[in-house]
Amino acid sequence: MRLRAVLFDMDGTLLDSAPDFIAICQAMRAERGLAPIDEQLIRDQVSGGARAMVATSFAMDPQAEQFEALRLEFLERYQDHCAVLTRPFDGIEQLLANIEQAKLIWGVVTNKPLRFAEPIMQRLGLAERSAILICPDHVKHSKPDPEPMILACSQLGLDPASVLFVGDDLRDIESGRGAGTRTAAVTYGYIHPDDNPRDWGADLVVDHPLELCALLDRAQCGG
Repeated sequence: MRLRAVLFDMDGTLLDSAPDFIAICQAMRAERGLAPIDEQLIRDQVSGGARAMVATSFAMDPQAEQFEALRLEFLERYQDHCAVLTRPFDGIEQLLANIEQAKLIWGVVTNKPLRFAEPIMQRLGLAERSAILICPDHVKHSKPDPEPMILACSQLGLDPASVLFVGDDLRDIESGRGAGTRTAAVTYGYIHPDDNPRDWGADLVVDHPLELCALLDRAQCGG
């Protein structure tokens, strides 16, 4: 079936949001008199969300008494600084331009709450270009459940088989596969050191966003 749309996960796929997360974690440590930690340690935990990043930043068990206060502080800081250093990954702007030039549509399906995802899309000038933004606020079950992808395809009026979902986490591939879309795993995102995108069963594995342009060329020919 001809490709009609490309949907992206947000963090680690469309956008490099790690610099904002890292800045917040380091600032929280500094205010407590703690030295900076290796940025890569935080970057490796981005896919695990605030809980994983805070736990790593403070070498603290999430069950610890003071952990929840740190997690809530992290989220409060992120609300105010969610698009300061965040930028599209190298190649994404050209990829989006190619998608638009090919008369395809694109959008975002993310596990990031709407209160963060929406302002980020707006501040980066992507909101008016994106056909859809699906967040956990819109569904009962987040990825890896197929519900977010099913909702996106339904709202776009598209057969899932005509949609490609691109993500940097096994949850993305499972969600897309469960909904019946084609899937592409990226290796440039926030991949845990013990994980391997080539083991996720995606239809495609790409090392750079521009590798997807060849797929768009084939889509123009109905491939």
